Amino acid sequence: MNEEKEKVLEVKDLTVSFQTYAGKVQAVRKSSFDLYKKETLAIVGESGSGKSVTVKTLMGLLGRTAVIENGTVMYKGRNLTKFTEKDWEKIRGRDIAMIFQDPLSSLNPIKKIGKQISEIFTVLHKMPKAEAKEQTLELMKAVGIPEPEKRYNQYPFHFSGGMRQRIVIAIALASNPDILICDEPTTALDVTIQAQIVELLKDLKEKLGMAIIFITHDLGVVSEICDKIIVMYAGKIVEEGKSRQIFYERCHPYTEGLLASVPRLESDVNEKLKPIKGNPPDMSAVKPGCAFAPRCSCAMKIC
Repeated sequence: MNEEKEKVLEVKDLTVSFQTYAGKVQAVRKSSFDLYKKETLAIVGESGSGKSVTVKTLMGLLGRTAVIENGTVMYKGRNLTKFTEKDWEKIRGRDIAMIFQDPLSSLNPIKKIGKQISEIFTVLHKMPKAEAKEQTLELMKAVGIPEPEKRYNQYPFHFSGGMRQRIVIAIALASNPDILICDEPTTALDVTIQAQIVELLKDLKEKLGMAIIFITHDLGVVSEICDKIIVMYAGKIVEEGKSRQIFYERCHPYTEGLLASVPRLESDVNEKLKPIKGNPPDMSAVKPGCAFAPRCSCAMKIC
C-alpha cells in the first residue's frame, strides 16, 4: 500500500542528546521511520521515552543544549537536521504545523480568536482582510465551532477546553500543511471530547490529504485514528507496525505492558490493573542491550 503513496518524511538513524550538568543524556537513539501522505502515524510511550524530542526535532524546536549527533530527517529532498533558523521560518507553521497539549497556553488571551486564525491567511497567504475573514469562518465551521460569525469576535476564555483545541487545530490548518504534528492534543480533555477531537482529525486528514503524527502515552486514544504505530522506550523504537499488528500481534513485552495497564470495559470490577514495575532508566547511563530488561518479566541473559 505504501509503495503507491507519496512519501512526505523520511527519518533515518536519528540520534539526539542533551548536554547537562550530570553529563550527556541520550534522548533519542537511532530512530528510523517513514511517513506517507494521508497516513496517521502514532508515536507511543511513557514520559521520557523520547517521543516529544523526536517531534521537536521535526519542527526545529530543540533547545540550545540539544545536539543532533547522527541521522537525517528528509523532507522534500532537504535534510531538516541541517536547517538554520532562517530555513525553519520558511516551513515551520506552514508546511509542517503542530498542535500542542495545552490549547490555552497556545492562544493569545487578549486577542479575539477570529483575529488569531485570520492573521495566518493575511501574513502567510497575503490575503486581503475581507477574504481572510471569509476563509476563517469556513475553517471554524470545518473544525466544528458552532455559530462562527458570533464566535469570531470572542476571546479564548469564552470557550471550553474542547473548543479551544478546535481553535488551535484551525490555526494549524490555516497554512494547509503537508504534515500535522499532534503532541498529546487530547490529554487535558475528558473522554467524550477526546473522541470528538480524534474523529475530527480523522475526517480532516482525508479531506485535506495531509499526513499526521500523533504523540501520546495512551494506546486507546490512537486505536481508531492511526494507520501505523511506533512504540518508543528509552529513546529507542522497540516495536512498530500497522495498528492491528500492535493491538493483536504485538511482540515486545513493553507494548504488552502498556496495553495491560489500560482499564477495559469488559474487565471484572475486582480485577486489578497491571502496572509496569520499576522506573524508566537513567538516560545518562543507558547500558548496552535492551533498556527494558530490568523491568521485564521475560528478560533473559541474552537481553
